[in-house]
Amino acid sequence: MTDEIATIAEAHEATALPRKVDVHCDDAQGATTTEDLPDAVKRKPVAAKSPAEWAYERLILYIQKFEEQLDNEQEVAMGFTGGQAGVLRIEGMGYFDPDIVTFYGSDDRGTRTQLIQHVSQLSVLLRALPKVTAAAAPRRIGFRLAAELDTD
Repeated sequence: MTDEIATIAEAHEATALPRKVDVHCDDAQGATTTEDLPDAVKRKPVAAKSPAEWAYERLILYIQKFEEQLDNEQEVAMGFTGGQAGVLRIEGMGYFDPDIVTFYGSDDRGTRTQLIQHVSQLSVLLRALPKVTAAAAPRRIGFRLAAELDTD
């Protein structure tokens, strides 16, 4: 027996097997795609992960998939919902157990920026922005983050 009190939805979510399902209008006949998650994500049971760690892992997968759709002239950035905060060009990401996710990067003027967010308030809008310098190769943070997952 546990001392934690959870809603039915929270209890159900904690026991769910992790899977990712997407439907896009440009798929063949609107097909639903179900992806097998990387072993690094499935290695540790969801119930054993903090909310921050579980959110962090899933964000990595979303960022990586988003970057796969970008051309060599674009990089991933994150838009903020509400207010006039603008966008954050994502250069790093982390978490602080049990419930904080952090994004590192720079804003549209190049100012170093860090967003610290509680997982209950997590709302991320991924955006494609032009690369900062035309000569440099685009930075792909999603693939570096995914590689870090494999080393845990």
